[in-house]
Amino acid sequence: MAQLANIEAIEKRLWQAADTLRANSNYASNEYFMPVMGLIFLRHAYSRFLKVKDEVVATLPSRGGRTRALTKEDFSQKGAIFLSQAAQFDSLVALTDADDRAEALIQAMESIEKDYSNLKDQLPKAEYRELDNEVLGQLLRTLNPEVLKKATGDIFGRIYEYFLTGFADLKAHDGGEFFTPVSLVQLIANVIEPDHGKVLDPACGSGGMFVQSAHFVERIQQNPGELLTFYGMEKNPTTIRLAKMNLAVHGLEGNIQKAISYYEDPHDGLWGTADYVMANPPFNVDEVDADKIKSDMGRRLPFGLPGVNKKGKVSNGNYLWISYFYSYLNDTGRAGFVMSSQASSAGRDEAKMRAALIQTGHVDAMIDIRGNFFYTRSVPCQLWFLNKDKPAEHRDKVLMIDARNIYRKVTRKIFDFTPEQLENITAIVWLYRGQTERFTDLLANYTSKSLTEAQQAELLQQYQTRLETIHTAVTPFLKSIPSDGVQAESYGELLTTLAQLQESSIAFKTSTQDNLTQWQDMANPTISQLSAFIENKQGLAGLAEQARDLIKLVDHAFKLINRLLELCEKELHAKKSPLWTTEINGSRRNNLTKQAEAARKELVTQLKQVRYFYHQAHWLLCRFPEGKLCDVEGLVKLVDQEELAANDWSLTPGRYVGVAPEEVDEDFDFEATLTDIHAELAELNGEAVELAAKIARNFAGLAL
Repeated sequence: MAQLANIEAIEKRLWQAADTLRANSNYASNEYFMPVMGLIFLRHAYSRFLKVKDEVVATLPSRGGRTRALTKEDFSQKGAIFLSQAAQFDSLVALTDADDRAEALIQAMESIEKDYSNLKDQLPKAEYRELDNEVLGQLLRTLNPEVLKKATGDIFGRIYEYFLTGFADLKAHDGGEFFTPVSLVQLIANVIEPDHGKVLDPACGSGGMFVQSAHFVERIQQNPGELLTFYGMEKNPTTIRLAKMNLAVHGLEGNIQKAISYYEDPHDGLWGTADYVMANPPFNVDEVDADKIKSDMGRRLPFGLPGVNKKGKVSNGNYLWISYFYSYLNDTGRAGFVMSSQASSAGRDEAKMRAALIQTGHVDAMIDIRGNFFYTRSVPCQLWFLNKDKPAEHRDKVLMIDARNIYRKVTRKIFDFTPEQLENITAIVWLYRGQTERFTDLLANYTSKSLTEAQQAELLQQYQTRLETIHTAVTPFLKSIPSDGVQAESYGELLTTLAQLQESSIAFKTSTQDNLTQWQDMANPTISQLSAFIENKQGLAGLAEQARDLIKLVDHAFKLINRLLELCEKELHAKKSPLWTTEINGSRRNNLTKQAEAARKELVTQLKQVRYFYHQAHWLLCRFPEGKLCDVEGLVKLVDQEELAANDWSLTPGRYVGVAPEEVDEDFDFEATLTDIHAELAELNGEAVELAAKIARNFAGLAL
C-alpha cells in the first residue's frame, strides 16, 4: 500500500509540473494535451522497450560472435514498441538548450510511424514547434524523474491513464467524452471476461476498453496480442489518434475507423460475429435522423426504432446504441456497456424495445453506479450486461446489483472503486454463475493479505523504541514536576500507556503467530472452514480487534509524548539546558518527535491494513455466508421476467433490491476526515478566489 501511495504522489507531482508549464506555451488546455500525451507516450514506450530488451537480446541468434540487429518483430512478440536510438527517451532528455528539441521529437515520432503503419500520421509532431525549447526540456526532464527509472511493473501505463484522466477533468477535449473512468471499465471487463476473439467498441474514445481487456488477459497469464483482436469506431479524428497511441503504448494494435456510428458501419463484416462488445456511448442524444437509419431495421436495429419526434429525429439515442451492441454479438457473445440511468426505466417506445430485449433472455445483469464517477459530469449511470449464451436456469432472470453505496471518495468531485470493491462486486457475479471456488479463493486471498500485514512486527518494535528514546530524553526534566500537578498525571498516564502498549504488542505478535499456524494447517479450506476462521474471535476477527486497539494505544501514547515534550520546552525551559542538545541514540531531541511521528504513521497504516482486508472478507461473508447467491437487501436480487413485467420491464436495480440497512463504521477515522474537510475547504476557497477574479475581469471588460 505504501508503494501505491508513492506512485499516486508521483502521478500528482508529474501532472502538476506539466500543467504548470502550460503557462509557458501558446496552447490552451484543449491544445496542450496532445503534445504532452505524446511525451508520455514516448516515455511509456521507452519503459516497455527497456523492460523486454534484455529478454530479446538473450534470445537473439549469433554467428561468428556477431549478433543480428534488433527488429520490430522481436519487440512486437513481447507487447512492446521497437525504438530507434533517436526515439529513446534518455536520448531526448540528454539534449541541451543548444539542440532543437522540437525537431528531435518530430524525428523520433516519424521513426516510430515508419515502423508502425497503424500509427502513420497519428503521433503529435508539428505541435512541438509551438513549445519553447527550454519548456520542452523542462517537460522531458519532468517526465523522467529519477524515482521512476528503476520502477517495476506497468508504472508508466498508470501514469498514461492518469494524464488521460487529468485532461478529461479539465474538459481538454470533446467534453471529456474520450475517457471512461478506469474503475468502471475494469468492472465491465471483470464481468464479461474478454479472453478470446473479436472485441468491438463502437464508441471507442481513447481505447480504454481495449486496454483493460488486455489487462484482464494479462492477469490470467496470457498474451492479449495473441488472443484478442480489437475493432473500434470513433467520430473524432483527434480522439482516434489518442486511441491508437493508447493501444500502441500498451503493445497493442487495433482496427479503429472514423465513423458516426449511427449512420456508418465500417466494420460491416463484424455484424453478428463479435465475441465481446464494450462501450461508453454518449448519453441521451436526441438529434439522430430517423430516415438515415431505417435501412438498419432488422439488422443493427432488431427491436425497431425508439420514438421519433415531429422533426423526424429519434427522441433519444440510448436504445439505438443498445440495439447496436446486441446485434454485433455472435451466438455466444457478451456485451458490457455504460448507459444513462434514464434508459433502464424509460417509457413508451423505449419500454417496448426494452421488453423485447428482456424477452430474448439475453439481458444478464444490471449494476447501479452512483454519481461523481465521471470526470466531467456528476450524473449516476448504470452498467448493462448482455450474454447470448446464458445457461438455461438464468434465461428468464436478470441479476440486479445496486452498487451506489460502494465507492471510494478520491476528491470532493470524483469517486471510484478500490481494487477490493471491484473484486467484491465481481464476486457477486461469480456466485450468480455458480463459481463458488472463485469466491472461496477471494476470501482466502483476503485472509492471507491480512495475516501478511500483521506480520510486520518490526514496525511495532521500531515505534516502541522511538517512544522509549523520547521518554529517556524527557525524564531528567520531568523530575521537577510536582507530584500532585496535572503534568504528573500526564506523565503517569504515559507510563501506564507505554506498559499497555508493550503488553498489547506482545499479545498481538503471539496472536499473529497462532493465526498463521492455524492458517498454514488449512489446506484448500472450504467456505465453512474459512468462515469459522475469519469470523472467530480466536482467529482473524480477534486479530483485527487487537489491531484496532493497538492503533488507539499507539495514537494515545504519541499524543501524551507530544504533550510532555511541549511541557519540557515551554514550561520547564528545556531548550536552555545543555542536556536538550545532547544526542540520544544518534539523534537530537528536537528530531525525535519527527522520527516517532514517521514510525507512528507507518505502523498505523500497517495495522489498518490488517483490519481492512479482514473487513473485505467479512463484508462478503456476512452477505453470502454459505458462498451461494442470495437476495441481500439494498445490494442484490435475482429478478425473474414475471416481476420485471409487473414493473413495466424496468431494469433499474434500486427498484428491486430495496434499501440497504445503515451500517456502523467502526473504523471511522476522525483525523483523516478532518484532513479531507480541510482540503475540501481549501479547494472551495481556491475556486471562490478564481471565480471572483473572473467576475472582476468580466466587469473590467464591460468598462462599467
